[in-house]
Amino acid sequence: MHEDDNLSKIKIQEQKIVDNKELNILEALIPVVVLMGLLAYNIFLAGGEMFGEYSNQIILLIGGFVAFMDGIFNKVSPITMVKEVYENLKSVFIPIMILFLVGALAGTWLVSGVIPAMVYYGLQVLSPAIFLPASVIICAIISIATGSSWTTSATVGIALIGIGSALGIHPGMIAGAVISGAYFGDKMSPLSDTTNLAPAMAGTDLFTHIRYMAFTTVPTIIITLIAFSIMSATIDTTGSADVSDLLESIKNTFNITPLLFLVPVAVIALILLKTKPLVALSSGVLLAAVFAFIFQSDVLNGLSDSNFSAIINAVFTDTQITTDNEKLNDLFSAGGMKGMLWTIFLICCAMVFGGIMDAIGALSRITKELLKLATTVFGLFASTVISCLGLNAIASDQYLAIVIPGKMFKKAYEDKGLAPENLSRTLEDSGTVTSVLIPWNTCGAYQSGVLGVGVSEYFIYAIFNWLSPFTTLFFAALNLKIRMLKSK
Repeated sequence: MHEDDNLSKIKIQEQKIVDNKELNILEALIPVVVLMGLLAYNIFLAGGEMFGEYSNQIILLIGGFVAFMDGIFNKVSPITMVKEVYENLKSVFIPIMILFLVGALAGTWLVSGVIPAMVYYGLQVLSPAIFLPASVIICAIISIATGSSWTTSATVGIALIGIGSALGIHPGMIAGAVISGAYFGDKMSPLSDTTNLAPAMAGTDLFTHIRYMAFTTVPTIIITLIAFSIMSATIDTTGSADVSDLLESIKNTFNITPLLFLVPVAVIALILLKTKPLVALSSGVLLAAVFAFIFQSDVLNGLSDSNFSAIINAVFTDTQITTDNEKLNDLFSAGGMKGMLWTIFLICCAMVFGGIMDAIGALSRITKELLKLATTVFGLFASTVISCLGLNAIASDQYLAIVIPGKMFKKAYEDKGLAPENLSRTLEDSGTVTSVLIPWNTCGAYQSGVLGVGVSEYFIYAIFNWLSPFTTLFFAALNLKIRMLKSK
C-alpha cells in the first residue's frame, strides 16, 4: 500500500513477532488504555488542542513512555526497545521521503498551472450529478494500474479535491470517494505490496488470493458506488451555477493549455514502467518546475522578485496564488515540504509507540488473547478482523496489521479445515483498507496530509473502507464462499 519497493526494503515477512511470557494481558493493555483515553479526551473534551498543535503526537509519545516503563517492569532491555523503535522508523523512511516529495509536487503543480488546468478542464467535464461515483471509478482504475493508493491520491486525488471543491461539494465526500476508489484498486492490483503480502502470510498464491477476494470486494465497491450516486443526485451544490465565473478566473490567472497534462501523464507513465516512486515523483517536481518557467512566468513574477525563488518557495514552503474569485484563493494554495512536517512527525511518533509495544511483547499477547476467543469458524473470522483493526490503531502501521494476525492465526485456520485464502482475504478486508481510518496510522496520516482533509471529515464517506470488514463478517456468518481445505 505504501509503495512497491518499500516491502522488499523492510522485509516485513521475515519480522519476528516478540513473545514475552513475563507480560500478562492486563499489563499489555495498560499503554493501549492510556493512549485511547488521552486521545478520546483530546478529541471530545479538549477540541484537539490538549497539548496544542501537536497534541496527537505528544499523546503517542506518552503512550510510548508508558509502554517503555511497562517493558522495564517486565524485564525487557531498554536496548531491545530502542532497537525495535529504530527498525520501525527505518521502515517508514521511504514513505516519509514520498511525503516530502508530495508536498513539493503539490507546490510545483500549482505554480506550473497543472492543478489549475486539471480543475479548469475537470469543471467542464465532471458535473455534480456524476462527480462522486466518477471519482471512485477514476481512482480505482489508476490504483489498479499503479498498485498504489498513495500515488493515486498524490496525483488524480489532489486534482479531484480541487474540482469538487470548486463545484461546492463537501471535501470530506470527495476525499471519501477518492480513498474508496484508490483502496479498491490497490487491494485488487497484483502490483500492490499488501496484495502480495497477505497471501504470503496466509500461505496461498497471489492470483488465488485476488480471485477469492473479489467475492467480498466487488459487492462492497458496488454498494459504495450506489451510495455515492445517491449522494451526487441529492447534494445541494453551490458551485454549478458559478462554473463560468470560476473558469474565467482561472483563465485570467494562469496560462491554461492541454500541454500541462504532460506532467501528470509522465509521472503515471514512470510508475507504470515500475520506476521507483521517489524517482517518479522527483521527475514530476522537476518537470513541473520547467513547465512553470515556460508557461507561468506571470504567476511566478507575482509570487517573488525572482522566478527561481518562486519555484524554491513552492517546493519548500507556503505558496498562495490570489485570483479574483475568493473560492479559488483557498483552493490555489500549497504548503510544500513544510506543509508535510505535521504528518511526518505524527508518523514518527506512531512508530515509536508501535515499536515499543512490539518489543515488550504486548502486540503478541493481545493477539493471542483474541485467538482464544475463536472457538467457532465465525469466531475465528471475527477475531481476525478485531485483531487487524486493533493493530492498525495500536501499531499504527498496516503492514503489522497484516503480518502479526497472519502469523498468529495461520495454524488456527488450518486446524478448522479452512483454506489459506480465507485468512488472506480477511487480512485485506480488515487490515489493509481500514488503516486509512486511523488518524495516527501511517496511511491515515498520509491521506489526510496529501488530500488536505482530516480523517474525521472523510471517515463516514470512506464507505468502501469501513464497509469491507462488515462484508467479510457477513459472508462468514452466512457461510458464503468459505473455502475448505478438502475442496482445493
